[in-house]
Amino acid sequence: MKSHLNAYFDNFRGFSKEIWVLTLITYINRAGAMVMLFLTKYLHDSLFFSLTEIGWMLACIGVGALFGSWLGGKLTDRIGFYTVMLSSLFLTGFGIISLMFLYDFIEICIGLFIVTAIADMYKPAMYVAVSNFTNKKNRTRALTLVRLAVNLGIVSGPVIAGLLIRKHNYDLLFWIDGITCVFAISIFMILIDESKFYKARRKLRRKKKLTNIVSRTLIQDKNFILFLFASFSTAFLFFQLFTTIPMYNSDKLKLNELTIGLLLALNGLLIFLFEMPLIGFLERKHVETTKIILQGSVFMTLGFFCLLFSKSIFILVISIFLITVGQILLFSFSNTFAFTRAVSGQEGKYMGFYAMSFSAAQILGPKVGFTIIESFNYFSNWLFMAAIGSIAIILYYKLDQNIRSENSLKNLQPTTIN
Repeated sequence: MKSHLNAYFDNFRGFSKEIWVLTLITYINRAGAMVMLFLTKYLHDSLFFSLTEIGWMLACIGVGALFGSWLGGKLTDRIGFYTVMLSSLFLTGFGIISLMFLYDFIEICIGLFIVTAIADMYKPAMYVAVSNFTNKKNRTRALTLVRLAVNLGIVSGPVIAGLLIRKHNYDLLFWIDGITCVFAISIFMILIDESKFYKARRKLRRKKKLTNIVSRTLIQDKNFILFLFASFSTAFLFFQLFTTIPMYNSDKLKLNELTIGLLLALNGLLIFLFEMPLIGFLERKHVETTKIILQGSVFMTLGFFCLLFSKSIFILVISIFLITVGQILLFSFSNTFAFTRAVSGQEGKYMGFYAMSFSAAQILGPKVGFTIIESFNYFSNWLFMAAIGSIAIILYYKLDQNIRSENSLKNLQPTTIN
């Protein structure tokens, strides 16, 4: 037992102090992000907006996330990830607190767009920061560690928020959400040596000067564009896990709230127990990144094929298990692929577009899913999602073949020169 525990914790070793600080502030930020989790209920119960009006407000959040991811990527390349991360957390903190003083429909729409855009500037900057304080050996595990902090924050945040709402009112959520952002900044500035960030930035600039001429732009990188479409497709499926699947569990399988919650908790538990060991194992085996994300898309798609035959909770558990395995393989290594694909000096831009693919899927995925269910039925929705997953498999397969050919040409190039 002791040897197994040591082997498990070995996957969490070898990270710099900066990575652990980034993980900590990401957890604080996500655990404190309580307002968005209960936003629909707050807008409906406290401000008495209709569901149609709330739908438009949520759309503003999605558009804000898209714009923020793009802007964060651009600014990261221009002024550095340290400045972008601090500015994003600081302005988000005060922005969230200010939302509690908005009551008009238009004001709230504009406020949600601005706050979400500022908050999502953090994502590409954080990706670049993590990548710059790691090496090829531990980069994927480091990005996975930060994702683990996000998942833990998402699990603990609603519990804390639920207790606060029962004893107080929604106002306290806004204050705590805003204060945790400022608290995260304080930890960041105390524990992180700012000069290290600027040293990493100067290193990037020198690297860019050495290359002098950029070999390609993002738009010209056909394989990265292919990767973005594939990422959008699998993210489109992933967001069904928290939207249409819980509704299906309630409407069709007649499961109670506790059982539905436990099924969602199963996803988080599997990730917590197995993600880091699995990532560590695959890294040690030096499996090609594109092959891993291809396999991840297969697992996730199989999970939705299972839903076509889901008449019992047993099949549902198998489905969630397959989707979770797919999630682990896909999202852990997709981050790494996006960063390593980036042209020197354009890392922020590449990571921004990668984050945008998820933001777009978050807007369209639930909307399309619920529309299919309302117009047809759940079976049609699972069939559609399985078809989207199949398209993703084809795209990732094509990407894997293209990258193999690209690497073969690179390996042959020195021989040709000689």
